[in-house]
Amino acid sequence: MLEIALIYLAAAIVAVPIAKRLGLGSVLGYLIAGILIGPYALGVVGDQTDVMHFAEFGVVMMLFLVGLELQPSRLWTLRHSILGLGGLQVVLSAAAIFAFCYWFFAMHWQTALAIGLMLALSSTAIVLQSLEEKGWLKQEAGQNAFSVLLFQDIAIIPILALLPLLAFAPQGNSKDVNDSIIASWPIWQQVGVSVAVIAAIIAGGKYVSAPLFRYIAQTHMREIFTIFALFLVVAISLVMQSIGLSPALGTFLAGVVLAESEFRHELEADIEPFKGLLLGLFFITVGASINFELLFNQFSTVIALVVLLIVIKACILFALAVTFNISSKQKLLFTLALAQGGEFAFVLLSVTTTLSILTPEQTSLVTLVVAVSMLIAPLLLMFYEQLQKRSSSTKPEFDKPEQISTAKHVIIAGYGRFGQIMGRLLHAQGYEITVLDHSPSQIELLRRFGNTVFYGDAARQELLEAAGAHTAQMLVVAIDNPDKTIEIIKLAHKNYPQLKIVARAIDRRHAYQLLNLKVDAFNRETVDSAINLAIESLQLLGNSKEDAERAGKLFRDHDRAAVLQLAELWGDDASYGVAVRQRMEDLKQVLQQDKQAQQNLNTCDANDYENGLTELADKPKKPDDAHLE
Repeated sequence: MLEIALIYLAAAIVAVPIAKRLGLGSVLGYLIAGILIGPYALGVVGDQTDVMHFAEFGVVMMLFLVGLELQPSRLWTLRHSILGLGGLQVVLSAAAIFAFCYWFFAMHWQTALAIGLMLALSSTAIVLQSLEEKGWLKQEAGQNAFSVLLFQDIAIIPILALLPLLAFAPQGNSKDVNDSIIASWPIWQQVGVSVAVIAAIIAGGKYVSAPLFRYIAQTHMREIFTIFALFLVVAISLVMQSIGLSPALGTFLAGVVLAESEFRHELEADIEPFKGLLLGLFFITVGASINFELLFNQFSTVIALVVLLIVIKACILFALAVTFNISSKQKLLFTLALAQGGEFAFVLLSVTTTLSILTPEQTSLVTLVVAVSMLIAPLLLMFYEQLQKRSSSTKPEFDKPEQISTAKHVIIAGYGRFGQIMGRLLHAQGYEITVLDHSPSQIELLRRFGNTVFYGDAARQELLEAAGAHTAQMLVVAIDNPDKTIEIIKLAHKNYPQLKIVARAIDRRHAYQLLNLKVDAFNRETVDSAINLAIESLQLLGNSKEDAERAGKLFRDHDRAAVLQLAELWGDDASYGVAVRQRMEDLKQVLQQDKQAQQNLNTCDANDYENGLTELADKPKKPDDAHLE
């Protein structure tokens, strides 16, 4: 087993970076790696059916993460595209493929319908991964493609329920197909249990999992947090699978429920590495499963069927894009993104084979058609990308305003007293704020007052990425740990050079470190409040408000200049000590000179005023001015 794992890892290490350098994308790199090590190329690994069942868990994790990105409110706004666009795509594609199989290939109607249903589905893994890599997922076509894929994932449930009704074999075998513990129950009981389980997942995610995450977070043991996140995904998958439902749908619903949790970004950061690893494994197994012997023996037939599948789905998708008023350039992206077969076809093929709906020969041929179409899918998106580059000299077609994420976006790391004041001011000015804090108790307190705060350590790149650091304008580091502040700033400088960084300095030494890191702005947390209190103290001691405020401003300006100067000498104790004493003397001299200047100015003003009165009194009065007295 370790040898197989080593082979998979080595293949990925070699193929994926090369594919990325050639502009092919990581998905195609994994598929090529699978082809190379598969039984029909180098023959390093054999049949990958068991590995694929394990790797399909990567799709489950991906849908959990997709759910975390979707607040219920956003899901509700997508309801028309999910039901309308997604529903029509599945029904029309299945009907068109059924017609070809039934009339042109003279298949039994049960076989034709089963093939139509499984080929109507697209690859959630390839489409979402590719669109996200290229930055197209948030575009109009990406959002509509996501809606269609979501409906397809939901449609797996009724399709699995329908397949036993198409079986040529006795339906009693259906229990062996999906290992459902309720397969022999009456339909109404199966529906009732399914609805109850889905309701339990939603309620558990809302009322049970959040307190448990909060309790675990208070232990400050990151590995336990990760273990519980994985436990949640695996447990939901197992429960859904045990009653014959799609594990991906269950974890997606759990993700949607937890999308409003303060632990959303931390969950993303913890699950993402596992998802990436398992998805890569899944793509490798798809590549390894391509039967090149069958492909070479029936090359023209296979290629013709792949082209036919892509053309049929592309025509339907383009027609739907026109019907639903998707903008012109986005129509092509939407069409090409979803024109391939999908990974759920492999799941359905295992079901149809057990039920004898498809013969072994038909199963092998359909498997090959789906795998080749998935292999071609990244190439179709590369074709679109090249078309887009060629047309870049023409007038660009901008996205609609409602589809463009606001550029006024700030990430605040640390939401204590300092961070809250900055956040309130920025939010009041209309800026979108994403807040990260590592204290569960602080988060719980803030959420009680209606604040949206997420739990997590901003020093983790995957967490900053999940919070939107690649598109944000500014990062505010307001935590009270100087070393952690430095760590976050270095991480942001290295990976997100476009971010403007402002930071909370704990003390003068910390301010020197921030200056050396060249942050865009910083402020020591106690300086302004101490100066303001000193100004009020001067007034209480008999100084005028103007004099006190002027002294405070002089002190603030001098202190800021001193920090900038002394930062260069920090570390050289001898020179630093001399410079500090000199700056203290300079400050005292500046304040005394200003005080003396003000006294002189006041004396001059008073003398001028008295001299003016004297001159006015000595001035002879004109007869015409007498009535003015």
